[in-house]
Amino acid sequence: MKETGISRLVALEKNAGLKRIGEKILNKERISFEDGVLLFEQGSLSFLGALANWVREDKHGDKTYFNRNFHIEPTNVCVFSCKFCAYSKLYANREEGWELSIDQMMHIVKSYDGKPVTEVHIVGGVHPKMDMDFFTNLLRSIKAHRPELHIKAFTPVELDYMFRKAKLSITEGMRLAHEAGLDSLPGGGAEIFHPDIRTQICEDKVDADGWLAIHQAAHELGMHSNATLLYGHVEQYWHRVDHMERLRQLQDKTGGFNTFIPLKFRNKDNDMSHVAESSIIEDLKMYAVSRLYLDNFPHIKAYWPMLGRQSAQLTLNFGVNDIDGTIDDTTKIYSMAGSEEQSPSMSTADLVTLIKQVNRQPVERGTLYNEIRDYSHIAITEIESNPLLN
Repeated sequence: MKETGISRLVALEKNAGLKRIGEKILNKERISFEDGVLLFEQGSLSFLGALANWVREDKHGDKTYFNRNFHIEPTNVCVFSCKFCAYSKLYANREEGWELSIDQMMHIVKSYDGKPVTEVHIVGGVHPKMDMDFFTNLLRSIKAHRPELHIKAFTPVELDYMFRKAKLSITEGMRLAHEAGLDSLPGGGAEIFHPDIRTQICEDKVDADGWLAIHQAAHELGMHSNATLLYGHVEQYWHRVDHMERLRQLQDKTGGFNTFIPLKFRNKDNDMSHVAESSIIEDLKMYAVSRLYLDNFPHIKAYWPMLGRQSAQLTLNFGVNDIDGTIDDTTKIYSMAGSEEQSPSMSTADLVTLIKQVNRQPVERGTLYNEIRDYSHIAITEIESNPLLN
C-alpha cells in the first residue's frame, strides 16, 4: 500500500487491535462484529474520524448531497406508546393531536406547485382510521396531481399496522402500495433491533424481523429504502453493532438500501426524560463507526434538523456525505423532542453555504441519488436571486 497520511496514522497506532482494524479498512476488507465494538470502546475520535473520512472520500470525494424536499405528517395520534417519543399522542388521549384529511394533505402538496422540490416525505403516527385504503388513495391523488414527485413514505411500523388490519401479507401490501404510487421507504421505526432494548423502549410495535421483512419486500419490488438507528439512550455499543450487522446482512442480500441515518435520542417531553443525551463526541463516533462498519451502504446521512446545523457540518469530516434537504419547516417530529432546530427549514442557498463552509462540494440530488445540479461554482448571490436555483 502506498504510504499516505492515513496509512502512517494507522501504522503509528499503539493499540494492536485498532491498528489491525485500520489495516483492514485501508485494504478494503470487511471488519467484524468484534471490530465494530472495539472501535466504539477504544477508538479515539481522531482515529475514527480519519478512517471514516478516508472511506467517505474514497467513495464520494468531496461531494456532499442534499435534496429539495418537504414533509407531510398525516397525524401525531398513535396507537403505540414508544417511551422515547415526544411527538405522538395516544389515540385514547389526543387533545394535542392532529389528523389531516386527504384534502388537507393535497393542499400541502399543491402549495409546492411551481417550486423545484423533488420529494415528499410522508410519515406519522399510527392512526386506526388511517388505513390501507386511506393511504393508497392519498398516494394516487399525489401522483395524479404531480406524477414526477418522488413519494418516500411510511415506516414499517405504519405499514405493518396497515397490512395486518387489511389482512394482507407483506408482499401483497407492498405491491399494492407500490402500484398506488409509493416510490421508496424512509428509514424510520428501526430504533434498536435487539429485543432486550426494544422491549424497554418500544415493546408494542413491529419487531426487528418485521421491519427487515418489509424493507426486503420493497427491495424485491425494485424499490429502494433507507435505514436508521436510534442511539444514545439505554443501549450499549454492542447493541448498535448488532443493529448494523443485521442491516449489513440484508444489504448483502438485496442491495436495496441507499442511506444509513444515525438518529440522536432527544429527551424532551417523553418517558425517557431522565436519560441524558449523548455528547457531540459520541455523536461523531456514531457517524464514523457507521461509515466504517456499513461498507455496503453507499451513503451515510446526518439529519440536520435533529443535530443542528453546526453539528451537521462537523459530521462531514466523520464519514457523512449527505445532510438531507430543505424540509421547509414541515416536520415536527424532532423539534417537539427538543432538537437543536426548532424551525427546521433551510433554503438551497443556506444548504450550499453550510457545505461550502467546510470545503465540501454541494450537489443537489434526487431521492435515488441521481445528480441534479453541482453548486460548487455557483455564487450564493446567484442562487438567492434565482427562484429556480433556490
